Amino acid sequence: MVGTGPGDGPQAPDPTQVPADERVALEELAVALVAETGALIRDERPDGLGVAHTKSTDLDVVTEMDTRAESLLRERLATARPGDGVLGEEDGLTAGRTGLSWVVDPIDGTVNYLYDLPAYAVSVAVVVGDPTTPGAWTPVAGAVINPRTDEIFHGRVGAGSRVTARGVTRALSVGGQTELEGALLATGFSYDRQIRRGQASIVADLVPRVRDVRRMGAAALDLCHVAAGRVDGYWERGLQAWDLAAGLLILAEAGGVASGQTAGSPASADLVVAANPVLQPVLRGEIERLGHRL
Repeated sequence: MVGTGPGDGPQAPDPTQVPADERVALEELAVALVAETGALIRDERPDGLGVAHTKSTDLDVVTEMDTRAESLLRERLATARPGDGVLGEEDGLTAGRTGLSWVVDPIDGTVNYLYDLPAYAVSVAVVVGDPTTPGAWTPVAGAVINPRTDEIFHGRVGAGSRVTARGVTRALSVGGQTELEGALLATGFSYDRQIRRGQASIVADLVPRVRDVRRMGAAALDLCHVAAGRVDGYWERGLQAWDLAAGLLILAEAGGVASGQTAGSPASADLVVAANPVLQPVLRGEIERLGHRL
């Protein structure tokens, strides 16, 4: 559930307009891109890594490696897919002419990367539509790598999603938990300290009523963990297309569902709620009920 329903805003384009054989090639390229970029940021991570500059707040950092990693992704895409657009976290949108755009996050979980915590990712997806407008794009293929575990989560529309690690590939499938009380949930917090206060109060409300809540710090990996059945549900506010595009594709192809604040609305910066099709509306309803705290 990436797009919107009739009357809810822009209509998400149909990703099956991309031929099946091209989707295979797009997935393979996404996997190759995250593998190379993941190796770069892991193997060439400087000792005593410093902050190049801040983004929106003093907590939101950009490292030197963010810039290097996105430059690598753009160089490879300019060679392999010169007509496609590219939307990156660091350098914004470069328009294309094919109707396809690559949405890339060179390091998702930058703070984890700065502190050398083993939960950061490279996320690469290719979408149809306008990636700058929620509900106006749909992912076709994508991949997410955790460079510290060598796991690559990947998939394409109509072919399921998989995780490959140490030469072994297995299919992904969301978990079967249907009741909130038994659910292991994941979430994330805004870099804005004021918004965090409301987010913390939602967690405080939910923690006594669920199995537990995890905060791991990389949205793309959180979505992949839902797809793999490692957590039952996930919600977060403040995410952008580069945080979401690959993870949403992998989640959907594993049988999961994601939406925004209301049923059928697109996952966006306002909110994303992800889970299996039974648990997702239950979790979304709880977040909607508590939404005045966001």
